[in-house]
Amino acid sequence: MAEIIIFHGSSVEVSKPRILQNGFYKDFGYGFYCTKYENQAKRWALTRKGKSIVNRYIFTEDPLLKIKSFPEMSDEWLDFVAECRNGTLHNYDIVEGPMADDQIWNYVNDYLEGRISREAFWEIVKFNHPTHQIVFCTEKILRTLEFKGSEVL
Repeated sequence: MAEIIIFHGSSVEVSKPRILQNGFYKDFGYGFYCTKYENQAKRWALTRKGKSIVNRYIFTEDPLLKIKSFPEMSDEWLDFVAECRNGTLHNYDIVEGPMADDQIWNYVNDYLEGRISREAFWEIVKFNHPTHQIVFCTEKILRTLEFKGSEVL
């Protein structure tokens, strides 16, 4: 099984990740969000009030888990994000793919409201920098994470 280093930006050290179901719906629904890009985790951490902390984990892949992966933004990704942001639940243990940050989410919302076409959406977002997120959606998946430390920015 492959081991992958991933990061989580926060205002606290998160040595024991949990699935929190509060606040607004995110790109891939509720869960514990991480990224393979350390700089992206730093940006996440710097948006928090208080301390800015980047947590590091080793994720050990488990072939028995139900995983949905989007290698890039696509029509399928757009539809999935739109459904999750609207509160539709899914049954995946992990969902991985590009991030619809606030700017991209505004365009997703414009598409959902019929203010722009699907084609216009793709023209607008194709120039954004690459992003990555991996969300751990079930409690059983958290056992695949091993906390390796944190860094205060």
